Amino acid sequence: MIDNTQVSFDDEMLIVVDEENKVIDYKDKLSCHLGDGILHRAFSIFIFNSKQELLLQQRSDEKMLWPLYWSNSCCSHPRKGEELEQATIRRLREELGIQTDLTYLFTFQYHARFKEVGSESEICAVYIGKSDDEVTVNAHEVADWKFVPIDELNTDMEANPERYSPWFKMEWKRIREEFWSEVKGL
Repeated sequence: MIDNTQVSFDDEMLIVVDEENKVIDYKDKLSCHLGDGILHRAFSIFIFNSKQELLLQQRSDEKMLWPLYWSNSCCSHPRKGEELEQATIRRLREELGIQTDLTYLFTFQYHARFKEVGSESEICAVYIGKSDDEVTVNAHEVADWKFVPIDELNTDMEANPERYSPWFKMEWKRIREEFWSEVKGL
């Protein structure tokens, strides 16, 4: 199923933070991603099904940064006045039509530049969850999606790393190395 509701806007206010993840300001999403970017809060979600396959999404061609790249199940930003937990629930519903409990794994900081278009500069919280619910993708956010077996994903990421978003590659490596027991416990 496909949802055509617009859920993301260049003027939505994101939470600008310092290196200690303390709030220092609020800026619109577009400003946070232009040039070298402005450090802001974000989150990434990895949804597994009961076969322990990972739900991947191909980012919409409408995305300013990394359009049509494959990435983790869902990623976005908490907005001004919104806690991370609220934002993760909202975004899973908006992008994929899924509701499920999430488990927090870790937070990390990264910077990645996309050509001359702009950058991600984020302090990103990473969550995992499990769902066999029917997926309803938002066409403005997701071009394609699939559940993929872990071995198949690892093989393709090794052979074709250029197909995947930079944060996904960093997060996936750390999940596999440090948090696999949590994934198996879903």
